[in-house]
Amino acid sequence: MTESNRQIDRENLLADIAEMYFLQGKNQAEIAKDIGMTRSNVSRMLTEARNSGIIQIHINRPLKEDRTLAQELKERFQLINARVVVVDQSNQLLPKLGQVAGKELLSRLKPGWILGSSWGTAVSATVDQLEVTSPISEINVIQLLGALGARIKEYDGHAIVRRLEEKLDAEGIYINAPFLVEDKNIAASLYENKNVQEPLRFGKHADIALLGVGSSELAHCSYYLANYVSRKEMLAIQETGAVGDVCGRFFSIEGNIIPKVFQDRMIGISLEDLKSIPVRMGVAGGPAKLNPIIGALRSGLINILVSDATTASEVIKRTEK
Repeated sequence: MTESNRQIDRENLLADIAEMYFLQGKNQAEIAKDIGMTRSNVSRMLTEARNSGIIQIHINRPLKEDRTLAQELKERFQLINARVVVVDQSNQLLPKLGQVAGKELLSRLKPGWILGSSWGTAVSATVDQLEVTSPISEINVIQLLGALGARIKEYDGHAIVRRLEEKLDAEGIYINAPFLVEDKNIAASLYENKNVQEPLRFGKHADIALLGVGSSELAHCSYYLANYVSRKEMLAIQETGAVGDVCGRFFSIEGNIIPKVFQDRMIGISLEDLKSIPVRMGVAGGPAKLNPIIGALRSGLINILVSDATTASEVIKRTEK
């Protein structure tokens, strides 16, 4: 027997022991008797299986949500719903937002629905955390905003739609164009292309949208960080009073849409069509998204918010009349 085969046999034995212990509920003495070795050998082999990665332990802590804060947000901003998750560690913010947003999304999706999606880290986290336990038939997933750049990252529009397509066993419809082009003439020409017209036509009839809430601050703006927009242009956008955007539509903290930002150069769903989607779920949290969330809520661009308790508490405090 070759060394390679001996290693495979060893790994299979480790896997068998791990299965008997963790899945079949046998104790070490019972396993030792079954396979003809000592209990101490079984113990050592369980340790080896864990160290080698054959045994992988995942702890799924129950999510803690603040329903009082969620109800306050819902009432104050006339939302369809709000979900507020308690986050103890900053590195858990996006995964926990994604878990809650994923549950909210799946609770609302119905067979035959059209799901529109923007892009961003919170949207990506939501897709990561989606756990589809029963199939939802005939779902279409539509890209609502053009691509962020030439290199497809996990939070880019194409990547988001592709991953949703796989998780939901859905049909994906993509915008084969960049989010932002050099001038309005190029944008007008692209809007005449059927590869742009088809997804936007589907998007217009979407039943639900999964949306991120972007920031205009340089340190947190996806457009600037992806080198899509220059520092000079982002500072000019800030001077208009823009604090954030949803699906490329910038707004002030008062919720007023700022129409001159990107509008004639942007490839994506129109403001009117976006607001006509019945369910518009925004996913965002953390101190950098505080003002953008307030502006997004006031603008009416989102009517479901998934956020964290610290951010939600501050939103309520800052918007008290």
